Formats: sequence, structure tokens, C-alpha cells
Amino acid sequence: MRLTRFTDLAPRVLMRLAVEKDGPPTAREVATAMEIPCTHTAKVVSRLQHLGLVEVRRGRGGGLALTAAGRTASVGTVVRELEGSGDVVDREGGTACPPRSACSPRGALRQAQEAFFAALDPLTVDTPTGAPTGPPLLGLSATRRAD
Repeated sequence: MRLTRFTDLAPRVLMRLAVEKDGPPTAREVATAMEIPCTHTAKVVSRLQHLGLVEVRRGRGGGLALTAAGRTASVGTVVRELEGSGDVVDREGGTACPPRSACSPRGALRQAQEAFFAALDPLTVDTPTGAPTGPPLLGLSATRRAD
């Protein structure tokens, strides 16, 4: 199973926000700390806000914060939501498989995809923020700029 870069970044942004101790960081600060493009981070944050997982506060003292739903969100549910329910196999060009409704490889791939998501279901955003993952995430907080 291969995730899009967008889907890969979303749980990492959520985990980064879960360990924040110095107040709400801006999207730019998160992007800088995680060494990802600010424009891409902004798109991820916008989608996470739309899903009700992140709160965005504007103005002085503003920034990003996890909502209660964001803190307890299942990583599997987040990945499912971001990856969508499209076909497992994306045929580039050409026509769809003629026996599409009875295609056994497609069904097996769909089951494999669901098994992948199911393996992520028990993890919440808070789960990976403990040891050994939490300390490196906390180290990212130290890269914030002084106001």
C-alpha cells in the first residue's frame, strides 16, 4: 500500500501538535520544524481543520491546536478519510477492466487495503507521541523562533 505524500504528512502534523508544550505553533513553524513546504503544510492543515481534528486560531497568539477529536482520532480513520474510497488500482489511461464487478484481483487488493487501514485503527494520534517517538517530536518544538 502506498500513501500519498499528503496522507503521510497529515498524521505527522497531528502527532507534532500532540506533543506541543510551548503554545500553539503556526503552520509555518510546523512546516519549518518538519522540513516540509509551507504551502503543502497549509493544505494539510486546512483539510485537518475541515475534518474537525485541528483548530486554527488567527491573529496574535494564534496558531494550530488539536481538538479533542483530533487527540483521540484513530490514525486508520484519518488515513481512510484522506485516501478516499477510490479504486485500489488506478489504471493510467485505457479503459477499465472489462470484468470489473467480478475481478478477483481487485477484490483481493481491496481486502488488503482494508487490512492495512485496520492495522492503523488501534493507534490514536496520542499513541505514537510516547517513547520512543515522543522525544524526537518534542525536539522539533525547540526549533521554534522567538517572537
